Amino acid sequence: MKLLSVIVPCYNEEEALPHFYRETVKVLETLSDRIDYELVLVDDGSKDKTISVFRELNAQDSKVRYVSFSRNFGKEAAMFAGLEKAKGDYIVIMDADLQDPPSLLPEMLDLIENQAFDCVGSRRVTRKGEPPIRSFFARCFYKFINRISQTEIVDGARDFRMMTRQMVDAILELREVNRFSKGLFAWVGFRTHWLEYENRERVAGETKWNFWKLFKYSIDGILAFSTAPLAMASYLGLFFCFLSAVGIVYTVIKTLVVGEAVHGFPTLLCVMLLLGGLTLFCIGVLGSYIAKIYTESKHRPVYLVKEEK
Repeated sequence: MKLLSVIVPCYNEEEALPHFYRETVKVLETLSDRIDYELVLVDDGSKDKTISVFRELNAQDSKVRYVSFSRNFGKEAAMFAGLEKAKGDYIVIMDADLQDPPSLLPEMLDLIENQAFDCVGSRRVTRKGEPPIRSFFARCFYKFINRISQTEIVDGARDFRMMTRQMVDAILELREVNRFSKGLFAWVGFRTHWLEYENRERVAGETKWNFWKLFKYSIDGILAFSTAPLAMASYLGLFFCFLSAVGIVYTVIKTLVVGEAVHGFPTLLCVMLLLGGLTLFCIGVLGSYIAKIYTESKHRPVYLVKEEK
């Protein structure tokens, strides 16, 4: 009998975990005649009693394993750790807040086993319950990154997906520290099917993703899967060089032909401030890429383990 590993990255999920365990195990038990399973819980340096819940679940259920980090390394590191620790032939990533419905697991398994898919992902078709401004920027991000990147990232795609061991092994070969898993899952390829479902509210606790964190995460995704910002900086430079050349020719002709003296100190100041701002912007874009290179060059581990069972 094959093994299904369920990876659950957690950060301050003390309230949600009991609900998640109860609902997920109920679904997994209905598949017990087809597949065995294990739960791989990853504590991303939680500040509440998440690790205590891990220990309790591990003590009462031999199918529960857990890893606890020495500090908060981020969800990307937690997912990567789960993928490394998972022993299953099939691996699924789920959030502990039940926004990823366990009821989809049987259908995911059917699609992988019977229709030869390497991955069955999930995507939200609605963003009900989200602030409108957050939904707007999310849609803009997916449109923008798919225009500038050669790796297609599906709008509304969740980390909730089931993958074969072959696909997971391919992902584990990508050892980069600056991880954007939605892009990595797409970059490795493999045959993928998408299940659509409506957005669900958290069963308990509070979301850890505010607008600023999501914005930074989107910037990481853009830098990780496109060099378009660098090209954009170059194009801006060429465009303003052209404008300045036109301006110089116009000023010279106007002075020689019309005889009008050159005036406009405020205008000159505004132009200088604009060009200075654009210069700093382009340097900032370049600096962001260099910062990523600097981080990768240190070869630090993606995460550090404090406790594991």
